[in-house]
Amino acid sequence: MKINKILVVILAIFIPYILLMAGVRLVMTPAFPAWEYKRTNFPADPYGFTTQERTKWSAYAVNYLVNDEEISYLGNLQDELGQKMFTPDELSHMVDVKNVVTISSTVWYVLGGVSIAILLWFVIMRQWESIRKALNAGGWITIGFLGALLVILAISFDKLFEYFHRLFFQDGTWTFSQSSTLIRLFPFEFWRDAFVLVIGLALLVGVLLVVLTHRRNKSVSV
Repeated sequence: MKINKILVVILAIFIPYILLMAGVRLVMTPAFPAWEYKRTNFPADPYGFTTQERTKWSAYAVNYLVNDEEISYLGNLQDELGQKMFTPDELSHMVDVKNVVTISSTVWYVLGGVSIAILLWFVIMRQWESIRKALNAGGWITIGFLGALLVILAISFDKLFEYFHRLFFQDGTWTFSQSSTLIRLFPFEFWRDAFVLVIGLALLVGVLLVVLTHRRNKSVSV
């Protein structure tokens, strides 16, 4: 059926984004920065945040991105001396980040729902070969796209990081001084590790999809 071929293509195209966002949501939890701060080679905060303080304040920042709170959730935070933890520019950027996260997550939910519906259709129609083709093609697309990103990351992560921000944010709204709270909580190394983990996990699943759905030729008896 022609409709099955179309659905195979749609599902295959959706797979890389679904895998990538799954990794993003994995690192977008307080547990990831807490784990990062405890790594031996992770840089200490030159301005005095302890590991415990970094863990505490980063949890607020990460939780804000996925909860329903207004920016006052971060804007009202103060240190022991009564100083605001985040500047107005930092708060404005966090609002922008949350908007991107909300839109990206909504797309993820929609594509995930459509993908499940397609798989259910194939199961009901007993289109096992269509499922195999879709997952296999999706795995190859994931390998091609994310493999290229991983190479770029290895060659010049700073450029990839810059292009990523320019794609989603206006110039001048995402650069801060080294003494700012956001940079102290989430330095360059944090983002490098996050990108590696997200891309690496999605790439690994893509490889597994290709391996597990590889068509095996039936042996011919003579």
